[in-house]
Amino acid sequence: MKVGLLSDVHANLPALEAVLEDMPPVETVVCAGDVVGYNPWPAECLDRVREVAAACVRGNHDRTVETPERYRANRMAEAGLEHAKRELSAEQLAWLRDLPRATRFVDGRYLLAHSHPAPEREDAYVYPEEFPALDRRLDEIADEDPDRPLAGLVLGHTHVQGARSVDGRLVVNPGSVGQPRDGDPDAAYAVLDTDAGEVDLRRVGYDVDRVAEAVEREGLPERTATRLARGE
Repeated sequence: MKVGLLSDVHANLPALEAVLEDMPPVETVVCAGDVVGYNPWPAECLDRVREVAAACVRGNHDRTVETPERYRANRMAEAGLEHAKRELSAEQLAWLRDLPRATRFVDGRYLLAHSHPAPEREDAYVYPEEFPALDRRLDEIADEDPDRPLAGLVLGHTHVQGARSVDGRLVVNPGSVGQPRDGDPDAAYAVLDTDAGEVDLRRVGYDVDRVAEAVEREGLPERTATRLARGE
């Protein structure tokens, strides 16, 4: 089975549109969270993700969209969440509230989470070079349901694309659709081949200027746009 992997869309509609247009044929799509935040199109991106993704988990911005003051120390994050709170309907906010912290997909063989898969470490960043340290937690997850062998983990949160085999299990961060932070400004996503146990990490350019114009129009912080051009 071919599975499209999305994460950290962060209300960037031009990037999401470019990714979905570039994505090769897949049987299903999943999203590792943070649909909203930072950028100008939270409602449009939420509706598009709902339309295309068979599964989506709750990111930290999705979880705090109704309490943007929790990000007071980070004005870019706070402003993006304030904007999302204004733009999203009550039904859209309820959809975000109801997203699970983690879920399984492809007959339960893969785990989808936004950040660290351990509930007590929710919001912890796990960069690609740290994937091997997840081996014990992946063993624990596998032991929780021995009837469904765990083939891998998909997570986001760092906005840094990467994949690695950890004790025979594939750990993937497809990177950020809407706000890459690995020095490459192109929108990031991935395609997982569950039959081969392989992943194709992909990038596609999009109209960053369109985002910058919308950021200015909506009164969002200038750096919300300028960082996109540098992939930071």
